[in-house]
Amino acid sequence: QAQPVESGGGSVQAGESLRLSCVVSGFTFTETCMAWFRQAPGKEREGVAAISTRYGATYRSDSVEGRFTVSQDKDKSTVYLQMNSLKPEDSAMYYCAVDSLRRPCGSSWSSFGRFDRWGQGTQVTVST
Repeated sequence: QAQPVESGGGSVQAGESLRLSCVVSGFTFTETCMAWFRQAPGKEREGVAAISTRYGATYRSDSVEGRFTVSQDKDKSTVYLQMNSLKPEDSAMYYCAVDSLRRPCGSSWSSFGRFDRWGQGTQVTVST
């Protein structure tokens, strides 16, 4: 049974970078959609980026376009989120999500309800 575990969060200054990792135990990366979501206090959880693991197609929200990159290492069962040029508005709890039904991402990559495996989250705080 897939179980994502995130790491790599922390506190940084605006303009700096962080790389988040999500290790998924008990799951092979043959074909599925894996996504990063974030949730700030008082706000809804929003999709940030996703990757279809079979061919590596990636998706990003407009708010992180050009700054965040999602990638995978199938041998390590790990998905990464490289976050550059961080802004205070990027501060949130970041979650890794897995679609264990093994569907590619497609246009629903940022739909909260399609993911059934979630990590515990890792906090990212960006100060000015």
